[in-house]
Amino acid sequence: MLQTAPHLAFGYHQNDAGNRVYLIKELDRITGQGHSAISVDDTLKIIACREQQKKLSALQMELAAAQQEGFTSNHLLETNKAPRKRPLVVIGVLTRFGRKNNRDAIRKAWMGTGEALKKMEDQKGIIARFVIGRSANHGDSLDRAIDSENKKTNDFMILENHVEKPEELPKKTKLFFAYASEKWEAEFYAKVNDDVYVNIDALGNALAAHLDKPRAYIGCMKSGEVFSEQGQKWYEPDWWKFGDKKAYFRHASGELFVISQALAKFISINRSILRTYAHDDVSAGSWFIGLDVKHVDERSFCCSSWSSGAVCAGV
Repeated sequence: MLQTAPHLAFGYHQNDAGNRVYLIKELDRITGQGHSAISVDDTLKIIACREQQKKLSALQMELAAAQQEGFTSNHLLETNKAPRKRPLVVIGVLTRFGRKNNRDAIRKAWMGTGEALKKMEDQKGIIARFVIGRSANHGDSLDRAIDSENKKTNDFMILENHVEKPEELPKKTKLFFAYASEKWEAEFYAKVNDDVYVNIDALGNALAAHLDKPRAYIGCMKSGEVFSEQGQKWYEPDWWKFGDKKAYFRHASGELFVISQALAKFISINRSILRTYAHDDVSAGSWFIGLDVKHVDERSFCCSSWSSGAVCAGV
């Protein structure tokens, strides 16, 4: 059986190579005929194409050498395989230390464990993980308890570089979307609180109706007052940014909201400069306010209580 060289897992396209060579020759011809100075764009094209040609030549040599040793390309090996179906949604259940009872209740109610969790992934295309950071005292009993629980259940996404604090929830939400989009190539990514029960079938049906929206932000949309007095439960330190009437822009309620892959990738790429506010739902809404995003006010995502056709319920 042929082996696969790990560093040769790429698809080689002869047309692409030919196009690059042609473009290089054309640009060299233009510059060699005494024409007026070429534009900056053309200069950059020359540089980029020559760099690509060098890389391509090196890869061709590497491929030829590897094939002589019995290696072949993953692309060739996989041509007869059915394409792997993309997951529908990755659900991040944001949890905290001391909330094992909540997690166990969720496992029993809708998430499942072991084979049931895997079956949900394979048959429904729904991946669910509990999301948690690390203790400020890295490696202490809190961390060890989570590691022990995860060893038994294997259903955590542990954010190793995030310190678990209530006031850091907006940053935690941002990191979940960033890391989840890097780990799984899904259609959607959902943030859920660990005191919310999800109707998995209803969620799947609701999201399937929005597959045609490449930049969808789906949730129970709301606005509301910005609290400017310290000591208030929902105090917002940056209250002054929201105008004289101090009202939040439209955003999805934080119990459960979903974003499409393009938006999750946007968060991943720009996470170092995306501003967070006091609350994670407001923060997420702020990231999309200036983008060409479809805000979907999905009332079945309002999690106050169960109702006919509801996707979720808060407890």
